[in-house]
Amino acid sequence: MRYAPELDGPDLLGWWLRQPDRRGRLRARRTPAPEPVGIRFAFYGRMSTREFQDRLSSARWQRDFAEEVIDGRGVIVAEFFDVGFSRQVPWTRRPQAARLLAALADPGRRFDAVVVGEFERAFYGNQFRDLAPLFKLYGVQLWLPELNGPVDTGNEHHLSLLALLGVHSKREVQRSRFRAKAAMCAQAIEQGRHLGGRPPYGYRLVAAGPHPYPAHAKWGRVAHRLEPDPSTAPHVQWMFAQRLTGRSVAGITRALNDRRVPCPSSVDPGRNPHRSGAGWTLRTVASILANPRYTGRQVWNRQHTDRGPLDAADDLLGQAEVRRWNLMQQWVISRDIAHPPLVSEHDFVAAQQANARPAPLDGAGGRYLLTGLIRCRECGRILDAHWVNKHAAYRCRHGHRKATAGGMALPRNVYIHEASDQTSCPVARHPGRRPQRRRSRATRT
Repeated sequence: MRYAPELDGPDLLGWWLRQPDRRGRLRARRTPAPEPVGIRFAFYGRMSTREFQDRLSSARWQRDFAEEVIDGRGVIVAEFFDVGFSRQVPWTRRPQAARLLAALADPGRRFDAVVVGEFERAFYGNQFRDLAPLFKLYGVQLWLPELNGPVDTGNEHHLSLLALLGVHSKREVQRSRFRAKAAMCAQAIEQGRHLGGRPPYGYRLVAAGPHPYPAHAKWGRVAHRLEPDPSTAPHVQWMFAQRLTGRSVAGITRALNDRRVPCPSSVDPGRNPHRSGAGWTLRTVASILANPRYTGRQVWNRQHTDRGPLDAADDLLGQAEVRRWNLMQQWVISRDIAHPPLVSEHDFVAAQQANARPAPLDGAGGRYLLTGLIRCRECGRILDAHWVNKHAAYRCRHGHRKATAGGMALPRNVYIHEASDQTSCPVARHPGRRPQRRRSRATRT
């Protein structure tokens, strides 16, 4: 056998395929490298996630579709491929798409047209409609597999098809979201399954056997459940016990900080890089006392994401996402106990009804008509509802209700009675003093 240098290289099989067989015919036709003739194209592609997709295979099939569209009419000379960005993200906020848009305005760009492997991979909703004038301004054509050629913005059939594809792209995202939410709702109610996310303070995640999906179980994946954390669970139980005695949230918070109990962000700093971990806050303690997961039941859908347009051209500039709390009636709670409880359901409900404010001696509930409407002129805080002298009143203690003990002198407390002659002009009152008509330190908000 004659020595061939190709035998020492990595393309051994390719060399063998290029050799003639016994009849003198080539086993495979050699494909010459494409010459940079015809139209010069820039290829754009995108994949949503890094964890569940392979960049090499995703980029390959998208580019293969793009090359079929331009076969014989040009070659791809530049590539822009975004990884880890949803189709809902506008082009200006995708790094590679933004580079492509910036290159359009460059007179010395290497390409004359842009080709994509799939419309839904590149565009969402009205994104194409908003970007089409930019491509037309710089004289760059956009080629799509769905049209097997360039887009003609003057062709009504092209515009109708692209509008339909934009709606379909939106529908595909919404359908996947609705199906996933419906499945997660059923899993939380019927199975009490942990659906991801960091465990609440006082718990830790432990393995709970094979994954419920057989295919995932074959890959070695396991399910998880919550288990009390020996180092933090006692602190949660102490908070509920203190709240049941009538202690205020501020008092519990100050006690935790005085005892130097580690707060959630200091216990798990790796998953709380956005927090300082300096100490407990009122909001943290209040959220723990209001979390029904400590009763042992799995709770899901406590929050939702509001998506609103940043501007009128929402698909061009993107959408703002804000996390908001759902009403308790919208929470999804498991039918059965899913993990060991840290507080009984009876005590949890009692803790929600606990109130550190004075109540009428006859046991009747006090009515506060101006709650949240009066603000202190001294410190800017909203006055607290306060029952005093058989009447509804409001007071400001200038930061007495805070997480840390006060180290500087504070102004005297402001008291405002809910009386008919004071609603329009609140009067600051102090204990033991006769009310005086003077400039008020409280104002209506």
